[in-house]
Order: sequence, then structure tokens, then C-alpha cells
Amino acid sequence: MTPHGGRRGQAERDAITVEIGYALVSAAFVAAVLFGAVAGPALLFALPHTVELLLLRVGLVLAPVLFVARVVSVLVRFRQEGPQPGRPGSTSPDS
Repeated sequence: MTPHGGRRGQAERDAITVEIGYALVSAAFVAAVLFGAVAGPALLFALPHTVELLLLRVGLVLAPVLFVARVVSVLVRFRQEGPQPGRPGSTSPDS
């Protein structure tokens, strides 16, 4: 249901679907890059066991946290933006 009580149109449902997909894909990419940056040296180089273990654990903790934070931030920003420009009924009086 929309805020004004009607059902969502196909364009709105499509926009939501695209935004969810973007949030998930971009979050996975950012989490993978973070994990590679933090845990990569432990996987590529011969470091002391304690350092390797610490880097891997920090990467395994930070990557999912960043994934969730990215998804939430993208979806909250999408919800707050409201109607997108170029859609009927969404132009401002001075445009």
C-alpha cells in the first residue's frame, strides 16, 4: 500500500526490486573488498600465526557487519527520496 492508500503500480514495484538488487550486490562487493583488504595479507603472506588468526577473524566479523550496514543505508536512502524525477505527477511547480 502506498502512503495515500492506493496500491503500488508496476513501476513502483519494479523500482523497489531494482533497489533491493542494487543494495544486495553493492553490499556484497563492498564486504568482499573489505574482507580482502583485511584478511588478504593473512592469506597471501607467511605471517605469524597469531597475526594471521587475528586478521582472518577481524575480516570475518567486519564483512557481515558492513554488508548489513550497506543494505540498510541504501534501502533507507531509497525510502526517504520519495518519487523519482521524470515520473508523472512528481514534477515540482517551478520545473
